[in-house]
Amino acid sequence: MRKIPDVIQFKPAFDINPDILARYQANRLRVVRQVRYSLHNENSIDLVLFLNGIPVATVELKTDFTQSLGDAIDQYRYDRDPQPKGQNAEPLLDFPRGALVHFAVSNREVAMTTHLKGKATHFLPFNQGDKGGAGNPVNPDGHPTAYLWEKIWARESWLEILGRYLIAQRDDKRKIEKIIFPRYHQLDATRKLQAAVLADGAGAKYLIQHSAGSGKTNSIAWSAHFLSELHDARGDKVFDSVLVISDRNVIDKQLQEAIFGFQRQTGVVALVTNKESSKSAALAEALSGDKKIVVCTIQTFPFAIEEVRRLAATQGKRFAVIADEAHSSQTGEAAAKLKLVLSAEELDALKDGGEVGVDDILAAQMANRAAESGITYVAFTATPKAKTLEIFGTRPDPAKPAGEGNLPAPFHIYSMRQAIEEEFILDVLQNYTSYKLAFRLAHNGRDLDDKTVERSAALKGIMGWVRLHPYNIAQKVAIVVEHFRKTVAPLLNGKAKAMVVVGSRVEAVRWKLAVEKYITEHGYKIGALVAFSGEVNDPESGPDPLKETNAALNPNLKGRDIREAFKGDEYQILLVANKFQTGFDQPLLCGMYVDKRLDGIQAVQTLSRLNRAHPGKDTTYVLDFVNDAEEILAAFKTYYETATLSGVTDPNIVFDLRAKLDDARLYNENEIERVVAAELNPNSRQSDLVKAIEPVADRIVRTYKAFQDARKSALERNDEADAKKAKDGMDTLLLFRGDLGAYIRLYAFLSQIFNYENTGIEKRAIFYKRLLPLLKFERERDGLDLSSVVLTHHHLKNTGRRAMPLSNGETPTLDPVTGAGGGSVQEKQKVYLAELIEKLNELFGGEVTEQDKLSYVNGTLINKLTESETLRQQAASNTKEQFANSPDLMTEFKNAIIASYDAHTVMSSKALNQPDVLRSLLEILIDHAQLWERLRNKTA
Repeated sequence: MRKIPDVIQFKPAFDINPDILARYQANRLRVVRQVRYSLHNENSIDLVLFLNGIPVATVELKTDFTQSLGDAIDQYRYDRDPQPKGQNAEPLLDFPRGALVHFAVSNREVAMTTHLKGKATHFLPFNQGDKGGAGNPVNPDGHPTAYLWEKIWARESWLEILGRYLIAQRDDKRKIEKIIFPRYHQLDATRKLQAAVLADGAGAKYLIQHSAGSGKTNSIAWSAHFLSELHDARGDKVFDSVLVISDRNVIDKQLQEAIFGFQRQTGVVALVTNKESSKSAALAEALSGDKKIVVCTIQTFPFAIEEVRRLAATQGKRFAVIADEAHSSQTGEAAAKLKLVLSAEELDALKDGGEVGVDDILAAQMANRAAESGITYVAFTATPKAKTLEIFGTRPDPAKPAGEGNLPAPFHIYSMRQAIEEEFILDVLQNYTSYKLAFRLAHNGRDLDDKTVERSAALKGIMGWVRLHPYNIAQKVAIVVEHFRKTVAPLLNGKAKAMVVVGSRVEAVRWKLAVEKYITEHGYKIGALVAFSGEVNDPESGPDPLKETNAALNPNLKGRDIREAFKGDEYQILLVANKFQTGFDQPLLCGMYVDKRLDGIQAVQTLSRLNRAHPGKDTTYVLDFVNDAEEILAAFKTYYETATLSGVTDPNIVFDLRAKLDDARLYNENEIERVVAAELNPNSRQSDLVKAIEPVADRIVRTYKAFQDARKSALERNDEADAKKAKDGMDTLLLFRGDLGAYIRLYAFLSQIFNYENTGIEKRAIFYKRLLPLLKFERERDGLDLSSVVLTHHHLKNTGRRAMPLSNGETPTLDPVTGAGGGSVQEKQKVYLAELIEKLNELFGGEVTEQDKLSYVNGTLINKLTESETLRQQAASNTKEQFANSPDLMTEFKNAIIASYDAHTVMSSKALNQPDVLRSLLEILIDHAQLWERLRNKTA
C-alpha cells in the first residue's frame, strides 16, 4: 500500500537502521480460526490472518474428500455478502476498508480475490502449475497446497507481499478502485529473478517466457522496482538505474501507469519519449541523476543503450535493461541497425510496412557485447525465437558451454497451456476452418506462347495477380462478411469484433474498398477500418497515394488513433497488413480471417490476437484462405508449454565464413585496417571513412560491370564459352556480397554468446558493414506481361471446421543456425509463360468444375448482353452508375440467363432462383467484366 499505517513496519530495501529493524521484528502476525465477523448473523470465516491486530486476509478451507475449491468460492459469493441488503456493510469484507485479500483453499487448489462483490465476485487461480498446466503437483510430504502456509504465509514472505507487492490503484479522484495482489507465477518469477541477480551479479541475461494472459505488465513493473532497490550482501546497490523498454513508439499507457503506480515515493521514475528535443541529453540526465527507473520507447532505446554503455565504461555504473516483447519499430536508428541483422524474408516484410520484435532490436544493439559486465538484460516474451533462447537462455550448468545436455532454456515459464487451462486466455484453434483455392488461367489468344520468363519471378507474379484479381477478392469478401454477420457478430451480446489479415498493403487497400462496397450494397450496418504503415501507390484504387488516414479508406477516423477508434461500437471489422498482428490487445476480437502466409512464430503471434479473455467470451473462429492447418498447429505446439532448442549454433561458423571471404582476394589487410581506423577514430570525419572504403567498393563494382559487359558481348557473338566464363565471374561477386551479409548477421548474433577474443573477426565485421551497402550491382530483370492472362475458373472450397488439439503428439523444437554463406547463384530457370500457366492450372485447377467457370460471365452472358440494342443506347447516354440501376438491364440480364440455360444449367438455375446469386452475377458483369465499357465500345 502507498501509505503504511504507523502500527506496521515493513522491511526496508537496505536494513542498516537498527531502530527500523527493531520495529520490523516487533510486527506480530496472528492466525485466528472461526472468526464471527458480523453483527447481523452467526456466520464465521475459517481463518483470518492479522498483522498487528489488523485483519489482512480471510480464508475459507475445504477438503477435497467431501467438498471442493468451488464450494469455498461459492461460499464467498453467496454466503459472505460484504454489503447485506438493508444493513450496514461488513467491516471485514467490505472493499476497500476490509481484508486486503480473500483465499479459497482446498487440499489441491488455491484461488484468491481482492474484491468481494457477492455473486459477481471473480476469483483468480493461485496455483504453482503442474507439468506445464494448471493446478499443483503432487506433494510427497502432504497436501499439494501446503506451499500456501509453508512458503507464502511464512513470516518474511507474507510481510514482503503486504509491504512490496500489494498495490492500490486509484481513480482520478484518488479513490481506491482496485487492489493488485500478485498471482503465484508473478511472485515466483520476480523473487527468483532477484535471487539470481544477487547470485550472478550484474552482467547476466535472463529470458522469462510468460504467455499472454500472464499479467506481464505488472510483472515488469514489479521487476523494475525490485531491481532498482536491490542491495548485495555488502549493502551496495546492485544497479544504479533500471532501463525499461516500452513495446511501442508511444509508451504503452498500461505499462506507464503500472510503473508509476508501483513507486513508493514520487520522483524515482523518469519517462523519455520521442518528443524530447534532445533524446541524448534527456537520457543522460535521467540515467546519471537520481532516477531509479527510466522508461523509454523502442525508438529512443538506441540512444539509451549508448548512454548506458558510456556510463558503465567511464563511471563504472551498473544497469538492468528490461525488455517487453515488442513488434512495432519500423523507422529510425533502431530499424537502420536492424537491417544489418535481419534475414531476407524479414527485410521484405519490413519494406511492406512490417513490424519487428524487440528481441531483434536488442540483438542489433547488443552486437559484439558478449561480456558486458555492468549491464543485466531481462527479456520478457511469450514466443522466443531460437536466437533469443541462445542469447538470453539459462544453461543448466553455467560453468559449461552450451551444447547437448546443456541447452539454454527460459529462466522462468508461465506457459500458454497453463494460461488456457486457468482461463486467462482462450485456445484460438478450437474452431479453425481452412479454405482451398482452385483456379484456372488462360490467354486471350496464343500470342504469349513463345515468351520465356524466369520461373520463380513469373510464378510469384502470377500468384500475386490472382490474389489481387477483383473476382478473387470479391469472393473472399463475401465469405468473410457473411461469416462475420451470421457467426461472429452475435457473440458477446452483439459486441464481437473481427480482424482480417492480408498479405500486402495493396491487398489491404483493395480489400477495404471491396468490403465497403459489399456492406453498402447489402445494407449491412457493419463498420470497417483498415490499418497499414506508410502509403500505397495503386492506380487501380485511386490516382493518388493512399494512407490509412485517407478519407477514401477510413473516412470517419477524424484524427483518432486506429486502436482507440476500434474500441468503440462504431467499428466491427479491422483489416490489417503487416500491422497490429502483434502487440494489439482487443478482448472483443472473436473472429479472424487470414489471407496471408503465416510461418512459425508469426502464426502464433497473429492468431493470438484472438486469445484475450472477456466476460462471456468462450468461442473464437479462424477462417484461413492460405495456410495449411497442420503447419499452424505445429507452430502453436512449439510454444504451448516450453520453447526448447534442438541444439546450439557452432561458433566456428564465423571462422569458416571469414576464410571463404578472405579467399576471394577482393580486399587486403591494409584496406581493412584503414577502414577500421577511420571508423574508430573519434576525430575522423565522414570524408576519412569515404576515402578509406570507396576504393575497395569501386574496384569490386567495376569488376562486376566488366563481367557484365563481357557476357553481353559474348552473347552477341554467340560465344557460349566466354559468356559462361563472364557469368561465373558475376556469380562469384554476387555470392561474395551475400556472404558479407551472412557474416554480419552471424557475428552480430554469436558475438553476444561467445567472446571470440579475436580482433581480426571484429575488424572484419566493421569493414563488411561499411562495404556491403556500397556493392550495388545491376541485376538483369525480365519484365512480365500479364495483360493477356485471364482468370477463367475460380472456386474456394471450404475444407471443413476442425478443432486442433494442442496437447496431442510431439512438441516441435527450435533449430539453431547450422551454416552460413556457401551455395551458388541459381541459374534462372526459364520457361514459356503459356507452359507455366498450364502447370499452375494443373496445380490449382484440379477441383474446378465447369460450374466454376468465369467464362460463363466473361463469354456467354457478356456476348448475349452486348447484342442488346437497348443496353447499347443506355450505356452510351448514361454514366456507369445510372446504367447499373436501369430496370432494362435486369430484364435483359434475365433474358440472357434463360437463353444460356441449356449450356450452363446449374449456374443459370441458381441465378434465376436465388436473388443474391443473380445480384452478384450482375455486379461481376459491371465491375469486373466491364459490361458498360464494352457496350459503349460497340456503339462507337
